[in-house]
Amino acid sequence: MTYVMRPARPDDLEAMYEMAKLTGGGFTNLPANRPALEAKLARSAEAISRTSDELADDLFVLVLEDAETGAIRGTCQIFSRVGMSWPFYSYRITSHTAYSRELDRTFRNQSLQFVTDLEGSSEVGGLFLHPSARAGGLGLLLARSRYLFIAMHRARFADRLLAELRGIVDGHGNSPFWDGVAGRFFGMSFREADDFNALNGNQFIADLMPRHPIYTAMISDDARAAIGVPHESGRPAMRMLEDEGFAWENYIDIFDGGPTMTIRTDSVKTIAASQRATVDSVDPANGRKGIVATGHLADFRCCLSRIQANEDGSVAIEARARQALCVAADDSVCWATR
Repeated sequence: MTYVMRPARPDDLEAMYEMAKLTGGGFTNLPANRPALEAKLARSAEAISRTSDELADDLFVLVLEDAETGAIRGTCQIFSRVGMSWPFYSYRITSHTAYSRELDRTFRNQSLQFVTDLEGSSEVGGLFLHPSARAGGLGLLLARSRYLFIAMHRARFADRLLAELRGIVDGHGNSPFWDGVAGRFFGMSFREADDFNALNGNQFIADLMPRHPIYTAMISDDARAAIGVPHESGRPAMRMLEDEGFAWENYIDIFDGGPTMTIRTDSVKTIAASQRATVDSVDPANGRKGIVATGHLADFRCCLSRIQANEDGSVAIEARARQALCVAADDSVCWATR
């Protein structure tokens, strides 16, 4: 069975909606709301159709398709520049140390600073793999296809890249971080706030959130324990980000307290290791497992394959990969192995 990544189309709406219903909430980039998903697909189609090659406020939605049946089994998103339509808010964790000579005691405290430090970055997010397809390295294909897309359209993306990981949310859709911090200022549940943000943006946060630092010693134990901790289902995604070189630099999501990972775009391992080559006409005799992509914007396609680099600068990829990518001998591809 062969799977291929491609840009989403408007007719993928129902498949996207069915996947969104499986997320369990707290997944802002994939809301279980048809109008919101339809708007995302329309925005992605607009970005795909834009011919000028510069950094703009684009959203690219990619989907994982079963090349044999056409079934959609995963999705991911790339935002070219956050903070354009509305501010991109984060909490930054800062530390404070005070010393009392009379008590001969040192006190160390942390506070949450309400910031927009990450505005202007590109963002990878919205990664979701259907439960029936969580095997065979498809999670890596979903994640790494975004980096080859960026490498192949580099002028459209910023020099810094971020990824927000979902924080702790319980089986009832409640967030201990939201309940202990922001929820006290808004009079709504985490689910209500998250749904409102997914549909309307987060300007309401700026309107109501206090601007002064929040000392973590003054919030509940449950809220404090959730700071910078990813949801259990997001731990594999965090490991994949760390494998690419992303690091947590004390930025967290203002809703659920999940960690925001960052990296310089050109330092992402898949981007740095990506190479261009022409396709050989034969299968690789040996080769290493990797990903290979072809096409520009609407024609972008990416799949897994064994890849063998030849001395003449060409690469041999598996016949099923050539078929899935619709490439033949001497066509150009972008590839990376690890």
